[in-house]
Amino acid sequence: MSLIEAIFLGILQGLTEFLPVSSSGHLVLAQELLGINLPGLSFELVVHVGTLVAVLIYFRGRFIDLAKSLFDRERKREQRLILWIIVGTIPAGLAGLFLKPYFEAAFDSPLLTSYMLIATGGILLAPKLSRSGQREVGFLSAVLIGLAQALAILPGISRSGSTISAGMLAKIDPEKAAEFSFFLAVPAIGGAVLLKLNEFSSLDSSLYVPYAAGFLGSMLAGLFAVYAVMALIKQGRFQYFAFYCLAAGALGVYLFV
Repeated sequence: MSLIEAIFLGILQGLTEFLPVSSSGHLVLAQELLGINLPGLSFELVVHVGTLVAVLIYFRGRFIDLAKSLFDRERKREQRLILWIIVGTIPAGLAGLFLKPYFEAAFDSPLLTSYMLIATGGILLAPKLSRSGQREVGFLSAVLIGLAQALAILPGISRSGSTISAGMLAKIDPEKAAEFSFFLAVPAIGGAVLLKLNEFSSLDSSLYVPYAAGFLGSMLAGLFAVYAVMALIKQGRFQYFAFYCLAAGALGVYLFV
């Protein structure tokens, strides 16, 4: 992997991880179209860590409050939010545990990925069919959002797009739905990284520089994407990404059918 390829894929991962356009889908299609082969899962883990750091930086104040609530019984609201994050994380964990072979096989099909991008377009438009609400995240909405995150293991289904849309369909305040989606990303990404740390044990030293560049690219692009999503949510323009997903998916179907 060259330095330019590493930077490109890092930026691509950072932008698409949080913009509702599917990071896994774009990586599958980019590798297919550009002929870039990743050296195992190690690079993918590095750029995921970059996006994880981006979320921690943006929501640092909120994460500090959540950490403090573990030692302060008066912070009931933050303690409930931690519980809902755990509840929302369980579906994806179970799906990854029991359906792993099926999900991994899906990553070998750029055509399936293209169809899933079209599905993401539909998911992003779905909240427009109902009125928005102002509810807080609760048990049932956490389960629904968690199921959406589990579905997003499929390449082409946007994790942020599906979870935020699920929250909005559950009448959660759009900004709170987006925040909860980003909070769910922390255990999802962190758990995946911890489970595959052994990938780094045999990493070639010649890859240190490109990997570092990929990490930096994904972190900075991820931070930009978080700011962009939160701004678009506030402006009521989140669904605009649906048209991009529909077009990208249609193009993929045309190229790979």
